[in-house]
Amino acid sequence: MPTTILPLAEVTEGLIAQWAAIADVAAGLTDEQWSAASVLPGWTNADIVAHIIGTESMLDGRDVEATRTVSALDHVRNPIGELNEKWVDHYRPTPRAEVLAALDEVVTVRTKALKAMTQEQFDAPSMTPAGADTYGRFMRIRVFDCWMHEIDLRDGTDGSAVTNPVPASLALDEISASLPFVVGKRADAPKGSKVLFDITGLSARTARILVGDRASLVEEFDDGDASADVRLRIDAANLARCAGGRRDADPNAVEIDGDAALGNAILDRMNYVI
Repeated sequence: MPTTILPLAEVTEGLIAQWAAIADVAAGLTDEQWSAASVLPGWTNADIVAHIIGTESMLDGRDVEATRTVSALDHVRNPIGELNEKWVDHYRPTPRAEVLAALDEVVTVRTKALKAMTQEQFDAPSMTPAGADTYGRFMRIRVFDCWMHEIDLRDGTDGSAVTNPVPASLALDEISASLPFVVGKRADAPKGSKVLFDITGLSARTARILVGDRASLVEEFDDGDASADVRLRIDAANLARCAGGRRDADPNAVEIDGDAALGNAILDRMNYVI
């Protein structure tokens, strides 16, 4: 059953702000940066922008024909990757100005669609990249995905930092919601484990995971934060890079206090993004 009920206006505002940030970064790239290899295998920086267009176009019900078989490419690992590659291929021959215009057009269409939704529609069941949940959860995942790709664009060009706290907060809400999966499933933390993440930088917060029959986020530990078995201190952007398995992820920059073996197991298995 769908469980994630999110405020329509807040998520929509965050997604619109994140689309604007992507457009600003893309428009500010030099022609050389636009066509240069990105931090993502097999993609240029232009391809990242095309990917954003493609996903929002699919959500608008659009499709394009595949121009080649992409399943054998090293960086394409699953059907979602194949679908992404189809849209990236579609825009590769397109001049830069037309790609940026296509981004503006699809963002305008998607903005209008989101603003026309009711809260009831936002709360309706939907398939998401994280499984069955609500359409609102899907849109928060869209904020996270676009936020991570803004980091990708910046990391692959001038190395500047993301600055808007509105989409950052929603993106980190989404990452935090996935941390129990990382801790309990991927890192196989033993039952009874308490894991605390100190997330620093933009939209700083603390995420606490308690492992019971399954791992879950909790507001507090019964015996306080000092009872955590391991505490990981990590910058928000670095957390996103680790979650996405990015080449610029820096596990060595994470401070681990407490059970070092558990902390390193979590970091080693942090890459959960499809």
